[in-house]
Amino acid sequence: MTTRLVWKCVDFLIHVTHEESRVNFNGLTWQMREELCAQHDRNITDRAASHPLGRQSRPVDPSADNFVSATQFPAFNWNKPNQASHGVTKRHRKLLKTNAAIRPLSNSSSSSDPTPKSWQHFYRMQKTRHRLIKEVCAKYRSNISRTITPHHVSRIYVEDRHKLLYCEVPKAGCSNWKRVLMVLAGVASSTHKINHDTVHYGNHLMRLDSLDQHAVSERLRSYTKVLFIREPMERLVSAFRDKFESPNSYYHPVFGKPIISKYRVNASKSALRTGSGVTFQEFIRYLLDVHRPIGMDIHWEPVSQLCSPCLLDYDFIGKFETIEEEANFLLRRVGAPKNLTFPTFKDRNPEAARTSTHITQRYFTQLSASDRQRVYDFYYMDYLMFNYSKPFHDVY
Repeated sequence: MTTRLVWKCVDFLIHVTHEESRVNFNGLTWQMREELCAQHDRNITDRAASHPLGRQSRPVDPSADNFVSATQFPAFNWNKPNQASHGVTKRHRKLLKTNAAIRPLSNSSSSSDPTPKSWQHFYRMQKTRHRLIKEVCAKYRSNISRTITPHHVSRIYVEDRHKLLYCEVPKAGCSNWKRVLMVLAGVASSTHKINHDTVHYGNHLMRLDSLDQHAVSERLRSYTKVLFIREPMERLVSAFRDKFESPNSYYHPVFGKPIISKYRVNASKSALRTGSGVTFQEFIRYLLDVHRPIGMDIHWEPVSQLCSPCLLDYDFIGKFETIEEEANFLLRRVGAPKNLTFPTFKDRNPEAARTSTHITQRYFTQLSASDRQRVYDFYYMDYLMFNYSKPFHDVY
C-alpha cells in the first residue's frame, strides 16, 4: 500500500513516496536526503559560529554593495550562536502532517501616495504579513537560538534621526533605500543627486553591527525595523544578469572563474582566465552544489537567512512588487520630509530592462524540471514566509 508524506527541512522541500520499505527522492535515499538537510543546517550554524563578528566565509567585494570597511566591525564580543544542530525532527514532520495549510493573502495596494483614509489598508496588510511570518517561524524554526549575534544584524543599516533600521536585501530596491536613508540622515539633499558609487562605496551609512551590544539592543527595541523582499526567482535572475551578464571586475574573476572551472567541460583558456561568460545553467549548478567552489553571496542568499526574520521582529515588511506605494506610506508614518518620496530610477545598467516575471520565466526554461524544483526547494522558506505563489506549475 502506498502512502504519501510531504515534509519540509528548513530551506528544503522534500517530497517523498513511501512504497513498502523503500523511499526515494529524485534518486536519493531517505537517509541521504535527511543527512543533506541536517548538513545544510549545520553549515549555517557553523558559519555563524566560526565568524563571531558576523562575517561569512566568502570573498569581500571591495567595489560593490556588500563591501564592509574595517571601521565597521563591532568593538565588542557578543555571545556566540547556539551551535546545536537544527536538523528536522519528528515534531517538524508531525506539524506538517497535522497543521492546516496557510491561506493565500492579498497584498495589492491602490495608491502610491496614500491619504490617511487609505492607511487602514496598509495596517491590515502589515498585520497579515506579520501573522504569517510568526506562524511559519513557529512551525519550522521553533528550535533556533534566541541569541542575537553580530552575524544576525550585519546587513542592517541605521538611521538615527528617524529611528529606522533597514535590512539590506540586494536586488530588492536596496540601492534606492540607501539613498532614502542618506537623505533622512542629512548626508544628501535629494535622492536624485546620489549616484551608484556614492551609495555603495561612500560608506556614509552606519551598520548596526558596528555598535556596542547595549546600543544594538536599544535600537532593536525602540527603532522601526524595516524589511523589503522580492519574489525569489526574480531576485535570483536579477542578480545573475547584473553580476554575470554585465562587465564586473569582482564577480567575474572571483565567482566566474571557479564556476567555469568546475562546471564547464572543455572550457577555453580565455574563459578560465577571465571568468566571463558564466551561463545561467552553470550558475544554478553552483547554487545547488553542496560543495560549492566559492561561498554564498548576499545577492542570492535567501532572505530568511540574510535578515533573520524569525529572530528579529520586523515592524514593517514590504514587497518590491509594490515598493513605491509601500515605501512612501512608511516614510509618511516615520515623519520623513514631505518632499521625500521613494525613487524609482535605475542607474546601474539603465539600458537593460528590469527583471520581470516574463524575463524570469525565460531563464528558467533553460533548466530541467528537476533543477527548477531544486531551486524552488532552495528558496522554499522565502516563498512560504512571504506568501509568494509557486513560480512554476510543475513544482510542488
